[in-house]
Amino acid sequence: MVRPFDYPLAAKYWRLDDPRLAVLVHAAADVRDTALYHSVLAAVANGNATRGGIAGYIGRKAADIGHHLNVLEDRCLLRREVDAFRPGRSVYRVCEPLISFYQVVMRPQWSLLESGRAAAVWQDARTRFKGQVVGPHFEDMWRDFARTESLFGELPGEVAAGVVADTARRTQIEVDVVVFAATEPGKPRRILSLGEVKWGTRMNQGHADRLAHARDLLAAKYDVRDTVLSLYGGVGFDQEISGARAFDLHDLYSV
Repeated sequence: MVRPFDYPLAAKYWRLDDPRLAVLVHAAADVRDTALYHSVLAAVANGNATRGGIAGYIGRKAADIGHHLNVLEDRCLLRREVDAFRPGRSVYRVCEPLISFYQVVMRPQWSLLESGRAAAVWQDARTRFKGQVVGPHFEDMWRDFARTESLFGELPGEVAAGVVADTARRTQIEVDVVVFAATEPGKPRRILSLGEVKWGTRMNQGHADRLAHARDLLAAKYDVRDTVLSLYGGVGFDQEISGARAFDLHDLYSV
């Protein structure tokens, strides 16, 4: 754990000979109530991505954590991502994968780790590690991959994740990788690709059909005439999948 410098060390680090200036600098470089900041990071790392979800996880009101979220964003520990299809809604992501690993795997069992029972802790945490650490990070990796210039025929204007509302079925479809074309004034936004990511699940026709349904729902607002449906898999695909492109780990590391 790297903690903030105490005031003498901070003064030495910044080479400050003026005590008054040293006080002012140290006043702007400290974080108080570290337990609450840890709780916010733990909430996001454990899948509570909205402001309301974070507040509920730590037992606070959403209005009470705005400052803490801003501080964590400013320090590049959290980032806020706007929903691709609902600009008024956003989610928070942990920027540093090691922090997610610490909050999900290590921090809940710190006393056992200190006692040398790492093997038992790991055995207990493997499912959480796959679902809450590897899974979200794997999605981030494919979003980076989708920014490749030639992948869908042109340079993407934006790559994000989003949720499509299916009012008829009273459900929502999460789309992990949404690739927009560059915005053209006066025209509906074109969607180059809609994609789903799975780290530990073999992907099949059902995943492609779900994306096709999301595309149909989006047709009322977006230009989806040339939208490519994409499946990004970590453990392979069924042989018979139609209507979608399949990308595997070899593709991820081929760019």
